Amino acid sequence: MPSDPPPSAAANGAPGVQKLPPNGADGGTFRTLGGSPGGSEVLLMLLADARLPTGAHTQSAGLEPAMRHGVSLAEVPSYMRTRLRTVVAVEAGAAVVARHLAAGSAGGPGTPPVREPAAVARDLEGRLRDVDEAWRARTVSPALRENAEVLGRGYTRLVTGLWPDATACVALRAVRRPTRAVAIGVAGALAGLDGAQVARLIGYDDAQTVAAAALKLDPLDPVVATGWVVGVAGDIERMASAVASLTTVEQIPAIAAPLIEQWAQQHAVARQRLFRA
Repeated sequence: MPSDPPPSAAANGAPGVQKLPPNGADGGTFRTLGGSPGGSEVLLMLLADARLPTGAHTQSAGLEPAMRHGVSLAEVPSYMRTRLRTVVAVEAGAAVVARHLAAGSAGGPGTPPVREPAAVARDLEGRLRDVDEAWRARTVSPALRENAEVLGRGYTRLVTGLWPDATACVALRAVRRPTRAVAIGVAGALAGLDGAQVARLIGYDDAQTVAAAALKLDPLDPVVATGWVVGVAGDIERMASAVASLTTVEQIPAIAAPLIEQWAQQHAVARQRLFRA
């Protein structure tokens, strides 16, 4: 029978027992999963997994109130595309900017720290707060802002649990009620993702959330719902390309979706609902 690896091998990240490194312990630099080739891709898949403990299972991406107001299953692909061009583009833009700021504060592997990590964290906290406020200013609905805080809390708990010592996590924890866009942006930086990958992650997550919710709201063949996501892949890519290079809060898109926001408000006070939002 194969024997367990010795403690020293486990501590060094032997196969099957690899641990995420204590990022930020060396002055604010960050590393991806064990520094191994393909680590970023693994973490990208992890962050796109609906089974993450972030509360995503409570979401319909607004589909439940939309269907209550007359959106049919045949119109769901169009609904996905509308979201990708509006509220999703805004959230993705904010996440890309947050990723840029968090990655810049970390410097990169092997880069000697210029300032004390505490000072870097304080500076990044303020910058992340600016991103958070910019996203809020572009999101009229209080219900959507509150829901983003709930999801942000879940992602913050996840990110700070995986990289507890990272300078970016210290800054993220200091932001009061960070929204999901900011938390995912920090996660993307620590995972070694680029701006396009972060934007695709948010676009895919939104489309997949809509498809999964449809299966519960008006059951249909799951293959059809999966086909919807495949069908909007080009839209996800166009959205990601449009925001992938953003670096400042001023560049975050400001695109409104009045009906989606109105439905979110009505759904927040509905007596009977399957999903939180």
